[in-house]
Amino acid sequence: MSFLRRVAGLSLRDRVRSSVIREELGVDPLLLRVERSQMRWLRHLVRMPPGRLPGEVFRARPTGRRPRGRPRTRWRDYVSRLAWKRLGIPQEELDEVAGEREVWASLLRLLPPRPDPG
Repeated sequence: MSFLRRVAGLSLRDRVRSSVIREELGVDPLLLRVERSQMRWLRHLVRMPPGRLPGEVFRARPTGRRPRGRPRTRWRDYVSRLAWKRLGIPQEELDEVAGEREVWASLLRLLPPRPDPG
């Protein structure tokens, strides 16, 4: 944000919200960029042919007991929850929808930024 503030010709003393600066400069929020890149990587993993290590690790279902306490969030669970919350795609249909290039790309372009807290 310090770079964007300098580009806009503002300082912290001007007390302009970061969201206003990003909107004026036409820059997406960082969280939105991260979510889009994670969704793009998900599409690659879903379309990956069998035998490729990243795809195999993504599709693997480990067996055995897990440690006590709260289960660790797996990346697949996180991304499927993100797709459900942000795109409205149920987990059962995620692989099918992510496999269709044009549909997935249009969904990611339409992904709205998260509302500002406050």
